[in-house]
Amino acid sequence: MFEWDRGNADKNFIKHKVTTKEIEEVFVNKPLKTLEDVRHSQKENRFIAFGITNKKRKLYLVFTIRKVSIRVISARDQGKKERGFYEKEGY
Repeated sequence: MFEWDRGNADKNFIKHKVTTKEIEEVFVNKPLKTLEDVRHSQKENRFIAFGITNKKRKLYLVFTIRKVSIRVISARDQGKKERGFYEKEGY
């Protein structure tokens, strides 16, 4: 289940052309690589996800988990170094 903040959903589309549908695909498609975002977890635990959409678009997501839902904070295409990490990890 996803918790969509209208402002973030709009921001991700306007700034990076990433739809909520694409973001949700990343969480169900394999491979998915997640890491703790220790640097930005002062107020709440944040995580980073490296994944792929149904159309093979590689995305970088920042999200948190609230009770039983996923709240996406940011979504964008993976940068060159991030793609290298994702691919190096066997994804």
